[in-house]
Amino acid sequence: MIDLRRAREDDAYRRGIVRKGCDESRLDALLSADDERRGLLTGVEELRARQNAASKEIGKAAQGDRPAKIEAAAKLKEELSALEARLSAADVKVRELALQIPNPASEETPDGGEDDFEVVGTVGEPGAAPPLDHADFGAAMGFVESEAAAEISGSRFHYLMREAVLLELALVQWVMTRLVEHDFVPVLPPVLVREQTMEAAGFFPTDRAQVYDVDDGDLFLVGTAEVPLAGLHRDEIVEGDLPLRYAGFSTCFRREAGTYGKDTRGLFRVHQFDKVEMFSYADPDRSWDEHDSLLAIEESILAALGIPYRVVNVAAGDLGAPAAKKYDIEGWLPSEGRYRELTSCSNYTDYSARRLGTRIRAEGGTRLVHTLNGTACAVGRTLLFLFEHYQDADGALTVPDVLRPFCGLDRIPPR
Repeated sequence: MIDLRRAREDDAYRRGIVRKGCDESRLDALLSADDERRGLLTGVEELRARQNAASKEIGKAAQGDRPAKIEAAAKLKEELSALEARLSAADVKVRELALQIPNPASEETPDGGEDDFEVVGTVGEPGAAPPLDHADFGAAMGFVESEAAAEISGSRFHYLMREAVLLELALVQWVMTRLVEHDFVPVLPPVLVREQTMEAAGFFPTDRAQVYDVDDGDLFLVGTAEVPLAGLHRDEIVEGDLPLRYAGFSTCFRREAGTYGKDTRGLFRVHQFDKVEMFSYADPDRSWDEHDSLLAIEESILAALGIPYRVVNVAAGDLGAPAAKKYDIEGWLPSEGRYRELTSCSNYTDYSARRLGTRIRAEGGTRLVHTLNGTACAVGRTLLFLFEHYQDADGALTVPDVLRPFCGLDRIPPR
């Protein structure tokens, strides 16, 4: 949720909101509603003070004066009750409008939409296409079974099988081990959360169409471990040295609404997948340093796997509602001859923390913490890149050196 005071007073803050595609009229409507709410709040506080004074006067009044004072106090009570009802409705309206306003884009993000990203750097040499693309290779090796999955679950589901399962588990173990070395606390979080958690983490209402709900909307399946990790310190004052880092491994679920006909083969865009997610609670004065640190960790993982990649600074209009700035790392996918997204990392600044009520101690009181997140390993997507980059001419798969100790495999022969 945005800082309403800054939205009124800080032109750069307001400009950052508009750069994300938010119509200024929506922001003006929110500020107008908040002005009305603040006026009602002042009125309520004044009436409460008058009511308290009237109660004291009743106790001090002579017996004959009491009936009139009691009647006056009763009228004040009625006025206060009516005004409190109006204030409660105004609070609801302001919150509903505020939930629709995105976090301002950082001034370091480029203007524009999906195609206006800035390439920050490129690492590794793009290779030629292998004999089989990732989907055909996965099927040929017996790693991915999609037909049976489609029968029992529908499209965009799959069985992961044979040595591919060992590779997935090796990826998870290897990545988690690396993150622990960077002071991340490993977590297996719940994958079903309440609506208020989705909202507080910054995913509702904007991303509701992507989420599966169960129990008639009482619980929702998460699309990333970021959501339950964000709720880990809800309404708390975070103590200790910052950043406070967590690494969550979870199965994730996404509807992939709006992607009909896109990436229908293989593991690239599926409804159920596993992911290792980094989440950080950072000091507001040092959160941009932490953002760079998360990016460096992601890069080190892809470099160790030998996957050529590029880093892009996502344009303001292509950012999700909570992100002030986001880096995507796109791996080179040889069969398509282009870079495709593998990981991302974002700084939400204080946007989610304002909803979560997560703070740190500061001189003279408390401050909202900054929250950041980054994909350490989207396991299924990473596997498909390995299927192409480590595919041998004879149809075998050479296992990356870093994964061999975790899966006991050096080379997987063709079937």
